[in-house]
Amino acid sequence: MPRQALKERNRMRIIRTACKLFAEKGYYNTTIPDIAQALGMSVGNLYNYFESKEELAKEIMLTTSRIVGERIKVINEKNIPFKEKLRELVRSFFEIALKEPELINYFLRVFLVNREVFREGCEGFTCVGDVVTEIMVLVSDGVEKGVFRNQSFFTAFTTVMGPLGGMVFLNNEGVLDKPLMDYVDELTENLWRALSAEPSVNG
Repeated sequence: MPRQALKERNRMRIIRTACKLFAEKGYYNTTIPDIAQALGMSVGNLYNYFESKEELAKEIMLTTSRIVGERIKVINEKNIPFKEKLRELVRSFFEIALKEPELINYFLRVFLVNREVFREGCEGFTCVGDVVTEIMVLVSDGVEKGVFRNQSFFTAFTTVMGPLGGMVFLNNEGVLDKPLMDYVDELTENLWRALSAEPSVNG
């Protein structure tokens, strides 16, 4: 395997392991030696990838945002009705949450809870910029075409992302009465009604 590819694979191993431990044990209760031990890696080698726990914490959020943002970008570029774009957005987010649970759990249990860790270099939308950008594109395109009603981006963003994160959280807590993917159509309908310019719009 080429050296750069091996380095990237190790970097992703560190990120996935670290965010799993951060989410399970808490950010402050997890140390760099804990992460290195879980990886079977020396502390010194881990520091070759990340200079500090704080840097690692921020990089996890940037990586998560990039992964989710890339999926939304693909959806935005499709020539399909907006209601179907919303459905694919919900499906993709749920798929990521099921396939890479450590990433979404980290966002819900660490990033949102320990905001003081992310004050420098991760303020506001900085560390979730990829997701914010693609949601902005989706909403703006819908408004421009008269499919979505014109509203503040902040209310539109929370209208979309709030229910997605909420459903994943409930699924992780084991309180849903059906598998997460069974809620795709129902949640899509809710988002569609919340964003549509008119109830009768068909996309």
